[in-house]
Amino acid sequence: MTPSADTRPTHRLSESGVSIWLDDLSRERLTTGNLARLVAEKDVVGVTTNPTIFAAALSKGEAYADALAALAGADVEAAVERITTDDVRDAADVLRPVYDATRAVDGRVSIEVDPRLARDTEATVATAERLWATVARPNVMIKIPATVEGLPAITRVLAQGISVNVTLIFSIERYRAVLDAWLAGLEQARANGHDLAAIGSVASFFVSRVDTAVDAALDAVGTDAARALRGKAAIANARLAFAAYEDVVAGARWQALAAAGAQPQRPLWASTGVKNPDYRDTMYVDELVVAGVVNTMPEATLDAFADHGIVIGDTVSGTADDAAAAIAAVEAQGISLDAVTTQLEAEGVEKFEVSWSQLLQTTQAGLDAAGSAR
Repeated sequence: MTPSADTRPTHRLSESGVSIWLDDLSRERLTTGNLARLVAEKDVVGVTTNPTIFAAALSKGEAYADALAALAGADVEAAVERITTDDVRDAADVLRPVYDATRAVDGRVSIEVDPRLARDTEATVATAERLWATVARPNVMIKIPATVEGLPAITRVLAQGISVNVTLIFSIERYRAVLDAWLAGLEQARANGHDLAAIGSVASFFVSRVDTAVDAALDAVGTDAARALRGKAAIANARLAFAAYEDVVAGARWQALAAAGAQPQRPLWASTGVKNPDYRDTMYVDELVVAGVVNTMPEATLDAFADHGIVIGDTVSGTADDAAAAIAAVEAQGISLDAVTTQLEAEGVEKFEVSWSQLLQTTQAGLDAAGSAR
């Protein structure tokens, strides 16, 4: 029997203040009405994309055949931008009622700048401006990585009234720098005369990848004490990130911006698909429930949570001391979380660069095939 809306786990999660976003997008989801059904049936109120998602979408089936045929002969870079921005625009239109109903909080769709620009501030800003203008929807967010070079780009893009999803955040130190860049961007946007209420921002703090890396290091230590700490670091790290967020929104800089109508930069739990089959498949959702955050889930995680997710209330507030103790226990095994998160950022950028190359190759093959068919 299908559960009623008020008893299904996704509804209870939403009622707890967690916004459910889908970490996936494709032309097929749009043309079949799948995305609209997820909004209606599984409480999805936003969408995130990245180069890996688009590379996978372009490599499957015939959903993009017409688009590729129309673009035959075009430059491959231009074709990729056209296809991805069209998908994001159409998804934004599907989610526009959510955006309107939540007064510009949810109903958001994110599109990422070319990951090859992650170390180039100027090119990131220029690309973000172009993507914002091309999609031309108020409920789009431009994803900018939280690299050292990305931080000033975040500020400059927000200062223009452009909504930003900051991605690839792994460490608390870098997250604090992201929060500072966000505040500076809103302060400049206010000085520039922009309506702060319309500027959305989330900070995508990656979760499961931390456990994958730390667990491998704990396994290498090999003791019972080390193995007992497996699966603890990622949730503790995320809970400490939320404590850092609470510190900032309690401060005078944010209070002044809030009084001017600004939205908070919500923490967004990313990489919430469980990669270790020994762990509960919804652990990165169940254990990170707190009002005022986003959890963006791959469809497998969304389906699992819709089926058997657990919502027992707030599982984050007041956990900072225990989280710090969990991280200290990991580091007592000789594992540096700073070293782990630094490596994860580098790997994250590299993985998206590889996916972007695959996206270009797949698109070029499709353009060539379409051109030959003429």
